[in-house]
Amino acid sequence: MPARLRPTAPIAAAAILVGDPGRALMLAQELLEQPKMSNHARGLWGYGGTTPAGEELTIQATGIGGPSAALVLGDLAELGVRRAVRVGTCTAIAPGLGPGTLLDVEEAHAWGGPGAREGAPVRPDPALARELGSALGSDGRRGVVASLDMHHAGGAPAPVAAGDAADMQTAAVLDRGTELGVAVAAVLVVTESSSGERLSEDAGEAAAKRAGTAAVAALSTSS
Repeated sequence: MPARLRPTAPIAAAAILVGDPGRALMLAQELLEQPKMSNHARGLWGYGGTTPAGEELTIQATGIGGPSAALVLGDLAELGVRRAVRVGTCTAIAPGLGPGTLLDVEEAHAWGGPGAREGAPVRPDPALARELGSALGSDGRRGVVASLDMHHAGGAPAPVAAGDAADMQTAAVLDRGTELGVAVAAVLVVTESSSGERLSEDAGEAAAKRAGTAAVAALSTSS
């Protein structure tokens, strides 16, 4: 039995990973037919079911930060997950990335967190990333993310040397996926621009649903 997750339902080979348990529930209701809770241990809500196309899918919350996400992915791999898409959020660093933009991650750098050595690039699985980019189409923008241990007071990202946006998980998840032999890719919703403009709750939910729909299509095609 994995160390953290205590599944009460089968875990699919394909998974969507989100940080927030509430977002896991929202996406399960949006993307699955009659979703059933598959985990509630440690507050890491997980759901299982089939997509409208009949594909088995797990949607699992990972908690906050890279260490938690990497540990949860390890448990999921032990339970049979072989490909996963992180559907997360990020704060823009580069000007021109407006709130609601879907960032199709082509590369991530760990800044003071788990993943590769400090600042070294980690990349998504090529085949899964290609399918995710195709599913996002013109709705996605490719970019580089810097994954941080923490944000400054007020929610602003700490200064980094490079990157289009900052988050707290993607580098760790991509790196851990490579270690485990799990194909992983990521799409992030920009929730705040570099100038401080923030995404509304309703718009954020709509953007997460668009990202989740693209993730389902990518996972299905890559199976």
